Amino acid sequence: MSFKIVVIGTSLGGFSALKTVLVNLPNDFQAPIAIVQHRHKESNKTLKELLQEHTDLPVREVEDKDEIVPGQIYLAPADYHLLVEPGYFTLSIDEPVSYARPSIDVLFESAADVYGERVIGVILTGANQDGKQGLKKVKALGGMTIVQEPTTAESSIMPGAAISAVAVDWILSLSEIAPLLVNLCHSIRN
Repeated sequence: MSFKIVVIGTSLGGFSALKTVLVNLPNDFQAPIAIVQHRHKESNKTLKELLQEHTDLPVREVEDKDEIVPGQIYLAPADYHLLVEPGYFTLSIDEPVSYARPSIDVLFESAADVYGERVIGVILTGANQDGKQGLKKVKALGGMTIVQEPTTAESSIMPGAAISAVAVDWILSLSEIAPLLVNLCHSIRN
């Protein structure tokens, strides 16, 4: 079974955490990666450019109805929820969830609904509890769950909340996450 999508959620401290994960992914990484990084709604597009400096994989901010393509990194735009549909993304301006838009829960729950056991959910550093419900759904529908070891996070609240809510498959330091993703996404193909 191959994984259809990797979803990553992060908040406070997320840029440096994402940098560490992305820099360690090979340029032939197959699975698409969708990222919710909490940021201010006035935030400009610099996150995309900054992340692109640390990976050979193409990074893009999602536009409504973008096709989900393997080997691409997709960022939720500031102030929009990012949802997974079969084969494409949609954007929503529904109310914030856990005080956040984009919400990690919204991304993770929609990915789990569409791809079930073919989803890998990753929670990184963050200062609120967004993501724990979404990770719970990924796990409930048979997907893989990875959480950054809270003691290694800039803010341990988000990973700690996820660990307390979900029987997580892996709790890892940042440097261990990319090698595991490569192993999961490249070792089993069909």
